Amino acid sequence: MTDYLEINRAIWDERAKPHAESPGYRAALFAGDPAHLSQVVSFDRPRLGDITGLRGVHLQCHIGTDTISLARLGATMTGLDFSGASLAEARAIAASASCEIDFVQSDVYSAREALDGEFDLVYTGIGALCWLPDVKRWAQTVASLLAPGGRLFIREGHPVLWALDYDRTDGVIALAEPYFEQSEPQIYDEPGTYVDTDHRFQHTVTHEWNHGIGEIVTAVLEAGLVLTGLEEHQSVPWDALPGRMRRLPDGEWQLTERPARLPHTYTLQARKPA
Repeated sequence: MTDYLEINRAIWDERAKPHAESPGYRAALFAGDPAHLSQVVSFDRPRLGDITGLRGVHLQCHIGTDTISLARLGATMTGLDFSGASLAEARAIAASASCEIDFVQSDVYSAREALDGEFDLVYTGIGALCWLPDVKRWAQTVASLLAPGGRLFIREGHPVLWALDYDRTDGVIALAEPYFEQSEPQIYDEPGTYVDTDHRFQHTVTHEWNHGIGEIVTAVLEAGLVLTGLEEHQSVPWDALPGRMRRLPDGEWQLTERPARLPHTYTLQARKPA
């Protein structure tokens, strides 16, 4: 099971620079526009509320665009990721934006040992949990990082979305992959990535896991946190089903036909008792 870290780290190391250079991440806007926020954090902003002065950590921060956006909303942020190449890009983007953020290299399960002190906010963004084999261990790690009264905020791709059959061309929305967490990973071999790039990748194999909503909520509760919100959304920040989605005015994407039949993403919030 430890091999999954090295396999997946190779994927993210190789994709860090192409992602930073891609139009999808709009990294250059952080330097040119001091008010610019990432699409993900812009969507989250009404739910995040006022985070001014909070000490926050963004787990699995990748190239740091969401981390920088949270800092621009007033939090003192730390970004954590297991990919050194991703963190190098994150530091460069943060420097160009004149934003002071501490970026720490570590896998999620080792975060408590890698980070000092406790946090008022633990933030996890889109496309993070699928890289972790054990959602209960993730929730326990989150709880260990939170200060009393501290808050978990996560917006993620819905496990129904992750379980879809993406190869169908007949317009049918069908489940093909596991919805529930499995002991063994789903192994995929995909040559590209989720942003537009001409880069040809050498590392293409990933090990991934899905986690059902019930499993995630139960893990959070068993870790001693109090659930304060669970909202399912009919939109997602990228074109998750090419040819079957439309772009919305706020930049999100939604199933073109009968979007109410598909939970696209969700937001979960919880607090550690004071």
